[in-house]
Amino acid sequence: MLTKILKLLPGGDCSGYGGCGHGSCQACAEAIAEGASVALCPACNQETVDAIAKVTERASVEVEEKIAFIACAGNAAGKERLVNCASCREAVAGGFVRGECKDGCVGIGDCVKVCQFGAMSAEDGNIIIDRDKCNGCGACANAGVCPQTIIRMIPREATNFIPCSNSSDDDDAVRELCRYGCIGCGDCVRACPEGAVDIIDNHAVIDYSKCVGCEACTVKCKKKIIVDTYHDLTKLKDKVAFVRCNGSKCKEAYQAAGCATCAEAAKLDGKTLGICTTGCTGLGDCTRICRYGAIEVVNGSAYVDPDKCVGCKDCTYVCPMNLITIVPYKGAKMVPCSSTADYEEKAAVCDSACIACGDCQANCPNGAIYMEEAHAVVDPEICENCNVCEYMCARGVIHEREVPEYNYKQRIALGLEEGE
Repeated sequence: MLTKILKLLPGGDCSGYGGCGHGSCQACAEAIAEGASVALCPACNQETVDAIAKVTERASVEVEEKIAFIACAGNAAGKERLVNCASCREAVAGGFVRGECKDGCVGIGDCVKVCQFGAMSAEDGNIIIDRDKCNGCGACANAGVCPQTIIRMIPREATNFIPCSNSSDDDDAVRELCRYGCIGCGDCVRACPEGAVDIIDNHAVIDYSKCVGCEACTVKCKKKIIVDTYHDLTKLKDKVAFVRCNGSKCKEAYQAAGCATCAEAAKLDGKTLGICTTGCTGLGDCTRICRYGAIEVVNGSAYVDPDKCVGCKDCTYVCPMNLITIVPYKGAKMVPCSSTADYEEKAAVCDSACIACGDCQANCPNGAIYMEEAHAVVDPEICENCNVCEYMCARGVIHEREVPEYNYKQRIALGLEEGE
């Protein structure tokens, strides 16, 4: 019987770290033969467990197949400094410096070394798991392998994933460390109809025994980091980014001054360069940080494609000119200008700047427009898209931002009624 059981086990011995708790397949087979569960080896699927049960003449048990999942998006700060370490344990033991993520994957690949089934590989410091090859043995998730303890065994049929193990309660610090960092806001917890999400140690965790695979958590995630393999994330949002600049002449001037990034340009005095002091630099820091390709520089200014934008706010944090804001994902009028200069100064540097004449404000039937620091602002929550302001604007500054209606999947997931 022992020989038959051993032949049914996957082999490889899981480097002694497997979930069965034994140092080898031989030891695991002996334990099963002596009365341990026929499903003692977590790498066995239902068919194999049934076969072991038949060999031992015992009742079979239902198996929930699992695979490994790394609760880190792979962008954890600090990897470049640690790349020459001999092991993950050595890297972690050496400590982290300010500005590095102390909770993320260090990318050395100790887990890759112990995987006996070729299911894990390291690519440019990121650990990749091949779902088809992973049999759920659990060796990589052993605390003796991953010093960060961020590899979890989850149901193979799971569709929602939160790739973050951050423990910091400082939102700004998390955003600086990693674009995929969970800020522990709890929106996903409140949105989940099954109570399957909780905040543990300042990051969201999914209880897969309760998760039914709906998209509520994905929809409500502020950072848009919750991966949903069933649905198109780019169409599940309630807000998108908007750039408050209509196209400035700043880019060439900043480049001539030797600037390569928006952050560098923001340190210069635009007035001495003869350009708008508050306009978009056009150097694309926001385009580089956007994970969804939703921002591009058009006519010297950043432009957001609302169909691609998921409202994650990463671009708002990276813009040194504070030009990017988050607005409702619906058709509305917008004023792409944030200049605080007087009329003469604006006219000298930009032919599409708002001059704060007040015509739009005076004629808006809903009171949706107000003046703020020498430029008009449209409140998208009040705007009914009636076109009066666009007609009244002598400079043609006010634009209509046309976007689709809320996606029907989003309404179903959140239980929204029409009009909400």
